[in-house]
Amino acid sequence: METRILAAMARDGFERVLAIHDRRSRLRAFLGVHDTSVGPALGGIRRWAYLEENQALRDCLRLALAMSRKCCLADVAAGGGKLVLIDAPGVDWERAYAYVGRVVQSLGGLFYTGPDVGTGERELEWVARATEFVTHPGPSGPGRLSDATAEGVFAGIAAALRHVDGEEDWPRRRVVVQGLGAVGLRLARRLVERGVSVVAADVDGGKAEAARRELAIELADPSRELDLSCDVFAPCALGGILHDLTVERLACRIVAGGANNVLVRTEHALRLFERGILYVPDFVINAGALVRGATFHLDGRREPIERIGERIGRTTSELLRRASEAGEAPETVALREADRRITERRREDEPALS
Repeated sequence: METRILAAMARDGFERVLAIHDRRSRLRAFLGVHDTSVGPALGGIRRWAYLEENQALRDCLRLALAMSRKCCLADVAAGGGKLVLIDAPGVDWERAYAYVGRVVQSLGGLFYTGPDVGTGERELEWVARATEFVTHPGPSGPGRLSDATAEGVFAGIAAALRHVDGEEDWPRRRVVVQGLGAVGLRLARRLVERGVSVVAADVDGGKAEAARRELAIELADPSRELDLSCDVFAPCALGGILHDLTVERLACRIVAGGANNVLVRTEHALRLFERGILYVPDFVINAGALVRGATFHLDGRREPIERIGERIGRTTSELLRRASEAGEAPETVALREADRRITERRREDEPALS
């Protein structure tokens, strides 16, 4: 399905979208800036083998909007943005990331960027050669952002368990962690430390086996992870995994994880609600990296990981309380509140008419 870019920008209130092409590196990419009403737009660099460029554009827009909502609900004085690179054969990636850095620098601080799927420390080093507006992976940066995300997800899961059962009671819990990347592996470690029975799955068999040896956890077939009976299903890989078919397969009581855009459509949150499965909105629970990166870039300090977890735990608890009182899905309440705050920010930022 073709995306009519100007119509999409108007519908969701985007400020600008850049189509990027570098003839030397053969890079093709999109950069979306959703909101800068109270501060710069923040968003990582996602590199993925999209089937076609329209799919990449839609992902860019969706992720940037989610970042604005995440900033509002986390009380961060910034808005959302995103860089999406189309992974394809023949791209000179060192040169491509350096070009991305020049594009970011040309925006003069309107957009700050950092890690995401497909973009790690090596790639950020290449970007940092050309811009100051990037999360530097070395000792001069904010530290490992994945640690902050994992801590926030852990705190959000704890809040969800208290909401459902009145207590955490970690030793009697079973949690399925989907994806053992930077966030998923750290979350699994945190859970194992608390005595949780962890089952994990990853399409990378070597990565899964390494985690099994380190943590003595159970591994599951990645094609069957949704069917496992558990207290919590924690998606920590790519988004878009919950759709018409997979929502019906879930055998968990809670869905709460570190992945972005877990739902294919908002109505899937309503279907989970109807099934009695508590879905903690991803843009609430996985905001740890955002908080850590924003406080570093905007305030010049490193927010302690433990404090970030406490902050996200409180936000999650308050959201679940309000949703329960309203008899609505947490996703519905979170989206409404985030969009209300975005509107308020923009109204306050509007210049007075003389």
